[in-house]
Parts: sequence; structure tokens; C-alpha cells
Amino acid sequence: MITTLSTAPLAPLLDRLFKQADEARSPAWAAMAHEERERFMHSKTDYLALYGHLKDLWLPVSRETGTLLYMLARSANARTIVEFGTSFGISTLYLAAALRDNGGGRLITSEFEPSKLAQARANLTAGGLIDLVEIRAGDALKTLAADLPPSIDLLLLDGAKSLYSDILSLVEKRLRPGALIVADNTDYSPDYLARVRSPAGGYLSTPFAQDVELSIKLG
Repeated sequence: MITTLSTAPLAPLLDRLFKQADEARSPAWAAMAHEERERFMHSKTDYLALYGHLKDLWLPVSRETGTLLYMLARSANARTIVEFGTSFGISTLYLAAALRDNGGGRLITSEFEPSKLAQARANLTAGGLIDLVEIRAGDALKTLAADLPPSIDLLLLDGAKSLYSDILSLVEKRLRPGALIVADNTDYSPDYLARVRSPAGGYLSTPFAQDVELSIKLG
């Protein structure tokens, strides 16, 4: 069956974007000591400075994780999706493609780095999916604190790892029973993992594909 994901303009666009992502370099990040990198990655206060250092890096999901996102959104017949961490929009393209093939919907994504926002918008336009996506500029602790859909089918966490639990708290009341939560690079999010894996937390959760955590909201 032909899908938005496997045909033009999206398929060749993703090939090009992954190539650009592989070639991107950040001298500021490369010059930073390992201890300083680790401090930034775990900090709940310096995350804006961290992603300023990372502004030249794409930080995309892998192709496999992107395909997983598409499959999960399709199988859940998702119509409302929230994404924390747009970056250059690769994961957004996968999710928006699923919405297109589900018959439409709304994807709200948040990114604070202006240069990444501009490029993500251009990529979504080139992929023919911009009409499904609302890009919110700024700190997600503010941009995702209001005006969310009453029922959310899928949440992707792929921004500052130390904020995963905080972002979940903002969105949690809007997650419908059975909603999916996908969190990438969760090895930097021990508090989030403890929360979604707790029997009393209201989720069923399991690690998936190295450092991805896949959860479902119970109830």
C-alpha cells in the first residue's frame, strides 16, 4: 500500500535531511569537556543554554524510531499529537505523515531555537505537511502549558531530557485512556522512567529499541 511516508515529496526529503543531519557538526559541543556535557544534560535549569550550544546539531530520531512513530500513530488512529522538541522537524514529519494517512488531525510541536524553527517550518512545507502542524516558539514549559486539545492520542518527548517528567505533567490530564507516550534518549531521564514505570503511576511502560521508552496511559 502506498503511504505518505514512502512516496514523494516526503521520502526523498527524509533521505536528504538524514544526510544533512549526519554531516552536521557543532564546534562548541565538540570542545566541551565530558563532565560539562553530562552536567548540562541532567540540569533542569541550564537546558536553554545547553540547546543553544547544540543549535547546529540536528539531534534527530533514528530512521527506525521515526518509522516506529509513524506506525504507532497509524495503529492508534491518532488525530491529536503533541511533540516536545521539534529541532529540524524530522520526527515531526513522521508524525504528520501518519496524521495525513489517518485522514487528518493536529500536531502541536514546540521548539525554542529560532534557526531550527525556521528550518523545521521549511521542511514541513517541502514535505507537504505544514497544514497539519502548529509550531509553537519558545520554552515548552510555557508553550505547552495552555491551549492543548481536550484529548491527546500521542505524546512524543524528545527535547531537554531533564524536563520529560515536567512536560508529562503539563499534558497528562489531556491524555486519553490508551494514549501513547514515546520518550527518546531516556537514559538521561531517571525521574521520568521511575514515574512511568511505577505501578501506581497510571501507565504501563517498557524500554524499546535501546533508549526509547514506550508507555500507554491506563484508565
